[in-house]
Amino acid sequence: MEAVNLLSSNRYTEKQIGYLFISVLVNSNSELIRLINNAIKNDLASRNPTFMGLALHCIANVGSREMAEAFAGEIPKILVAGDTMDSVKQSAALCLLRLYRTSPDLVPMGDWTSRVVHLLNDQHLGVVTAATSLITTLAQKNPEEFKTSVSLAVSRLSRIVTSASTDLQDYTYYFVPAPWLSVKLLRLLQCYPPPEDPAVRGRLTECLETILNKAQEPPKSKKVQHSNAKNAVLFEAISLIIHHDSEPNLLVRACNQLGQFLQHRETNLRYLALESMCTLASSEFSHEAVKTHIETVINALKTERDVSVRQRAVDLLYAMCDRSNAQQIVAEMLSYLETADYSIREEIVLKVAILAEKYAVDYTWYVDTILNLIRIAGDYVSEEVWYRVIQIVINRDDVQGYAAKTVFEALQAPACHENLVKVGGYILGEFGNLIAGDPRSSPLIQFNLLHSKFHLCSVPTRALLLSTYIKFVNLFPEVKATIQDVLRSDSQLKNADVELQQRAVEYLRLSTVASTDILATVLEEMPPFPERESSILAKLKKKKGPSTVTDLEETKRERSIDVNGGPEPVPASTSAASTPSPSADLLGLGAVPPAPTGPPPSSGGGLLVDVFSDSASAVAPLAPGSEDNFARFVCKNNGVLFENQLLQIGLKSEFRQNLGRMFIFYGNKTSTQFLNFTPTLICADDLQTNLNLQTKPVDPTVDGGAQVQQVVNIECISDFTEAPVLNIQFRYGGTFQNVSVKLPITLNKFFQPTEMASQDFFQRWKQLSNPQQEVQNIFKAKHPMDTEITKAKIIGFGSALLEEVDPNPANFVGAGIIHTKTTQIGCLLRLEPNLQAQMYRLTLRTSKDTVSQRLCELLSEQF
Repeated sequence: MEAVNLLSSNRYTEKQIGYLFISVLVNSNSELIRLINNAIKNDLASRNPTFMGLALHCIANVGSREMAEAFAGEIPKILVAGDTMDSVKQSAALCLLRLYRTSPDLVPMGDWTSRVVHLLNDQHLGVVTAATSLITTLAQKNPEEFKTSVSLAVSRLSRIVTSASTDLQDYTYYFVPAPWLSVKLLRLLQCYPPPEDPAVRGRLTECLETILNKAQEPPKSKKVQHSNAKNAVLFEAISLIIHHDSEPNLLVRACNQLGQFLQHRETNLRYLALESMCTLASSEFSHEAVKTHIETVINALKTERDVSVRQRAVDLLYAMCDRSNAQQIVAEMLSYLETADYSIREEIVLKVAILAEKYAVDYTWYVDTILNLIRIAGDYVSEEVWYRVIQIVINRDDVQGYAAKTVFEALQAPACHENLVKVGGYILGEFGNLIAGDPRSSPLIQFNLLHSKFHLCSVPTRALLLSTYIKFVNLFPEVKATIQDVLRSDSQLKNADVELQQRAVEYLRLSTVASTDILATVLEEMPPFPERESSILAKLKKKKGPSTVTDLEETKRERSIDVNGGPEPVPASTSAASTPSPSADLLGLGAVPPAPTGPPPSSGGGLLVDVFSDSASAVAPLAPGSEDNFARFVCKNNGVLFENQLLQIGLKSEFRQNLGRMFIFYGNKTSTQFLNFTPTLICADDLQTNLNLQTKPVDPTVDGGAQVQQVVNIECISDFTEAPVLNIQFRYGGTFQNVSVKLPITLNKFFQPTEMASQDFFQRWKQLSNPQQEVQNIFKAKHPMDTEITKAKIIGFGSALLEEVDPNPANFVGAGIIHTKTTQIGCLLRLEPNLQAQMYRLTLRTSKDTVSQRLCELLSEQF
């Protein structure tokens, strides 16, 4: 209470002590908070800049929701008032920033937003710095409100960059003019795409070129503070260049500048250079420039003392890898793996496995690489990796004999890793007959070699070897008696492990009673495996953590996925004797049933579509399965959209507010070129007014086994219902192909999740009580009612999943905002599962009836 009394004092020292006490010790739930708020209001209204500053500092330090409720409406008025002193404006901007970060829903957007943007033109650079921090945070959530800040930020940045250090004497830090403000302005510009106005865009390009030029100039001071400030501005400018990804000249110059830092004596600069170059490697304009530094990066991998820098070097090698340098990079990564730190070995193993498969032209090289990988770092080779090599061998006739010979030779080493035994057991069980003609690898020698490893292996590996033995009974009748003796031994029939015991009993009985024909049928060679999303890539993503819009490795894999990159599975071959195309994406083995041996089903855009057409025809009807594939993308952004015998279409998308970017990957699964390859986006008339799509052209020729990428930039103008159609037309071997699929751009992609407390949620729920604002759907569950899967789908749909809001803990509650160019639409949802009846009740309330209806339709299809 004494501290509260001090707030009423007119003496600065007493008032300061009172505010200091309150900031540090008073709880936001204190009974005194009302008295404190009154005292603060009095000081804010006093127009005494010192007292106003103390009050604003106190509000920011406490930063509670109660403070936001009391003052969030007042502070913007102080900020934009014409008679407010500069020091108070600075405090007001930072105070408002603090309140917005803690309680964004309580800070009202209004007329002040357009006026606060003009603070970027303020003469006082302290005000500009504080305002830039505020505008950057606000623009991330409300980009349209602050779009005008782009031109003002470019103008202010231009004045700073072109000024001499003496012009901004008070804000020059070791001969670098206003470095903190420069960095903040560059970050603000990263909230937006490149400016559309040619004059603004040209001025921004000049600024970035000037920053790059200054980086080449001799340092004006030998102090480390000078280089730190200078490099901070440089790296933020490079981040903006990468974000815009539209100026080839700037991208290449940025790459060359970073290349100079790769051998800098300062460890932090080397780290930052490697990290930024990883992102540059994803750009089509700078990828080749990045590749010129391959020797420097390899040298860093070998000589760098700091493990974090070595890890970034591994990331950069992975990002710059393509067909031209794959074998060199994989060899260097394998060499480094022998001495690599244990903390990063598993990640290196995954990357080597992905690169070896993605760029394997000669699959004998792939087999050698994976076996070498197991030899060097077997403990870090996960199941996904050895699954993959088995799958590739089974799906490729031309490598089966070589693989059998290679694993047989590798197994002869005195000490073999268990993963090598697994690979050897599987491959010899399937294809050991291909090398049995050589006396040095006769059936009995193969069996004895495998059995010599049996007692050193774990139970799962022993179970696999027992399956190999029964395969040998079918392949090599001459060793049947020897194998039966092993199966009949007490160590097998009376094994303590029930799995091994059951296998031994059943395999022994099968080999005894079954005729040769039945045995051959039951134990015939495995057919090719069907395909699904890469388990190795999924494991790498999980290890790297959740990706962001600018995730460097994700972007790289989007750019040039050939075999295993991202969402690119390929249908299995139709018989054991057939050979998949060189670009076949041979994916995860676990729990996948054998592919049927019948002919593949026909699909839209197949081999006999429009045989006699010589030119582009009318748009084809939607391909079979297009609607099902479309529905699967409502709650995810990555995957395979379409696939037939010739063509595969994969997607990778990212959305923020009302803007999005979609990467479409067209993969040629054949060995023949696609000619006149023309993808076209088709929008209905009403959709064109609500959705703005911009695409980059695609090379009309797609080589056999190759892949091309198309980028689609998306802007949501207003809410919409229909989805655009992607039509692809091309010629294959003289035959015209015409395929159409729905492109999964749905309204929920422009969702931004919103966290809300229980009280706020139900208060807002009651406000949206108009009958037109609510849509409810009661429906039967189409999939198992799993709680975790349901949560994942609601989050994937785009809304925030609000815990402990609904009185019934079994219900799911979500909240978010649909961002369009013209408006923002708040959305609340409630999903009530009934496990007994296997039904759901979904209720959606938004401020616009058409949005409620569309979101309800989309989400209902997911459960």
